[in-house]
Amino acid sequence: MIKRGADDKFQVAMRAVLFALGALLAACATASTATPAGAEAGAVNNGPAPVTAVGDLHGDFDAYFSILRNARLIDRNGRWVGKTAKLVQLGDVADRGPDSKRIIDHLMRLQGQATRSGGEVVALIGNHEAMNVSGDLRYVHPGEYAAFVSRRSPAARDAFYSQNEEAFRSFYRQRDPEMTDADVRAAFDEDYPLGYVEHRRAWSPDGAIGRWVVGNDAIRVIGRTLFVHGGVSADVTATPINEINERIQLALRNGAPDELVTGERSPLWFRGYSLGEGAAEADVSAALAAYDVDRIVVAHTPQLSGIATYHGGRVVVVDTGISAFYGGTRSYLRIDGDTLVAVNDGLASELPGIAGVGSGTGSGEAEGVK
Repeated sequence: MIKRGADDKFQVAMRAVLFALGALLAACATASTATPAGAEAGAVNNGPAPVTAVGDLHGDFDAYFSILRNARLIDRNGRWVGKTAKLVQLGDVADRGPDSKRIIDHLMRLQGQATRSGGEVVALIGNHEAMNVSGDLRYVHPGEYAAFVSRRSPAARDAFYSQNEEAFRSFYRQRDPEMTDADVRAAFDEDYPLGYVEHRRAWSPDGAIGRWVVGNDAIRVIGRTLFVHGGVSADVTATPINEINERIQLALRNGAPDELVTGERSPLWFRGYSLGEGAAEADVSAALAAYDVDRIVVAHTPQLSGIATYHGGRVVVVDTGISAFYGGTRSYLRIDGDTLVAVNDGLASELPGIAGVGSGTGSGEAEGVK
């Protein structure tokens, strides 16, 4: 289990440097005009269009593209052909793989294309999106920095170093007092590769990706199904969905601490649903009742053998370790009215209907944590 509050001294110091970078980027950034999603956040949509749900992608564009092609949502050129269908991507596009920028850029384009066709592409906030916006870069893949490299990258990195040179010298010499200025610069270049500055600019709350993330919902209800990255614990169910979304967006936009973003039982981090049939029964029941839904679809906790159901079919987990990092199953869930079909590595199987408490399939075992 990751303990996010137990960073070592190196991580703490590195985060202090990020504040300096934030000041540098803010000097050339305009204030965000984005506003909280307001009354439309998490809105209930009761249309008959089918819904396709896809779990954690972690920087694997090939897997992402293959899934959407198999689901007949895009053509071979990557353009939306899903007509009035809905796609819900449940977060954690970022980290562990090199292609997060490429996936996000494509999702942004698809959102416009789907809307023009009467469909919808919903991208939910996962814990890894929140981490990147907040400057927690422990799981960033080197390729995610490389994706931002341009001919201007050396100058951008030089400017970042020059703006914070004394801070970097102090930081590195705390580890090795004998380091020369050249040694410090060499260590800096290793720790801050080309593309790093542009990555942080893009993921800042006013950047192209960060602005998109903080404009997305954490929870969305479509028909009788609630979609969320981690889960909704009983601690949260007294709060309306609109308010949950707005608080998470505001916390990420302002860099303000909020348990709805960082807490172990928050919508972005909760894992209780897949820890066994009895482990979170109270949480499941509370969420279903509070938000008047029949089922909850989550990601976050890998089920490497394929999409799994828990709690009598009332919880469906669609994180199947899709990315090459995990080597799991390329999966998606299709919801068409009351019919749910899990497609795992191209093989479709209809999931059983919602049963009584404790009689669910629990067809996948939670494997690993992220």
